[in-house]
Amino acid sequence: MKGQSILEVSRICKAFGPTEALRGVGLSVRAGEVLALIGENGAGKSTLLKILSGAHRADSGEMSIGDRPFRPSGPSDTRRSGVAMIYQELNLAPELSVEDNLLLGHVGSGGGLLIRKQQRPKVIEALEAVGLEGLSPTAIVGEQSVATQQMIEIARALVAEARIILFDEPTSSLPQKDVARLFSIINELKERGIGMVYISHFLEEVREVADRYTVLRDGENVGEGIMEDIDDDTIVSLMVGRDVRNLFPTVAHCPGEPWVSIQDLNGSPSPKNINIELRRGEIFGVAGLVGAGRTELIRTIFGLDYASSGSVSVNQKPIAHTIGERIQAGFGFISEDRKSEGLAQDLSVIDNLTLSRLTDYTTLGVLNLKQRKLAAEKLLERVQVKCNASDQAVSELSGGNQQKVAIARILHQQADILLMDEPTKGIDLGTKAEIYQMLGELAATGKTIVFVSSYLPELLAVCDRIGVMARGELREVRNASDWTEEEVMGVAIG
Repeated sequence: MKGQSILEVSRICKAFGPTEALRGVGLSVRAGEVLALIGENGAGKSTLLKILSGAHRADSGEMSIGDRPFRPSGPSDTRRSGVAMIYQELNLAPELSVEDNLLLGHVGSGGGLLIRKQQRPKVIEALEAVGLEGLSPTAIVGEQSVATQQMIEIARALVAEARIILFDEPTSSLPQKDVARLFSIINELKERGIGMVYISHFLEEVREVADRYTVLRDGENVGEGIMEDIDDDTIVSLMVGRDVRNLFPTVAHCPGEPWVSIQDLNGSPSPKNINIELRRGEIFGVAGLVGAGRTELIRTIFGLDYASSGSVSVNQKPIAHTIGERIQAGFGFISEDRKSEGLAQDLSVIDNLTLSRLTDYTTLGVLNLKQRKLAAEKLLERVQVKCNASDQAVSELSGGNQQKVAIARILHQQADILLMDEPTKGIDLGTKAEIYQMLGELAATGKTIVFVSSYLPELLAVCDRIGVMARGELREVRNASDWTEEEVMGVAIG
């Protein structure tokens, strides 16, 4: 019955060594409703979802589904209990077919043999329910778009007859049209009586999709209620533990003389014929739809991607198209893919900070570890990275703190031209505000910043100028104050 509680969680505690990730957390999930789980990175949201999905076991506390205790021994036990998890990073077998992915872990069989004829109607019904009625069950998953793969994940939950679906940042890699499609599917799941928990750092998303909210801070409940009864400022204040009246803090800075000149730059297949001058002390935003060529543009500027023609000059001096030459000229790059490219996850915080420039700490090839550690810890304090120690593995940090380490790395590299691809992607509002503040402070010292983002409100609030890309071309550049979101989208879609 819609509105009836189907999952109750109370007094859940979980520690990892000396770190208490959850301290007496509770929540309630109701049939046919979406509960938004809100909090900063490190607040305990993902840990709680991993406990609900069976990936972790709680140290103490109680959970129940309906009137039965819920103590999953692992993910398969969770699935049998009617709980499905949709991870931020898709959890599919790309080399297998759609049908095989939907049936993994809950295949009906006879004598150990898969009876496809019996399972196929259920597979087709699940695909139709998520708007994939035209997708063949035999199609290979890895050949589908990210949006389609996410719908396949949801279809798998339906095949498993899930009553509760947990979403962890499901829109982080989706273009806007596919976000709308996902929300439409979520509304249909609500009509089916399915209860959902939804994690997102975008409050406008939460408002559109959620009925109720629960806010976590430092592993504890700090607020809950009806979504329409609370304003954004109050939510953010609950998240960060202080009054936050400005989500987009700005720092006074004055763009100066032209510094970087990009002329007739072409890649394969993009960017296409890029001509632009970037100024000292400027934050230049790059907007556009997914696939517009934004990432290819800054990768080509940095020398990571091949340039078929064109030139990049700094202070009227042409710079050879190699990464080494670009770094020597003052370029620094932050990848959109923090885990695979942006940081070496198995190395320590201090290694990630300093490996791109060790010359200050070496004498005759010998590394002065003490000197390096002092310099790294000073930089960590400057960008307010929260970690147990500088020798802690960077993979153990929250997403927001990992992103700060990536920014600190190019500052340690002494880069003057910062190329940032989605630097606030997947991090909480409080950390985003800190990064906006940092960008303004860097611009005030004369650094040139190229800021690629899919989130138009931050581009409009933080940047001095914004260029909009479409089909690999930089279609139009204006002062940020001269754009509206509607005008940016109008240029982006041609």
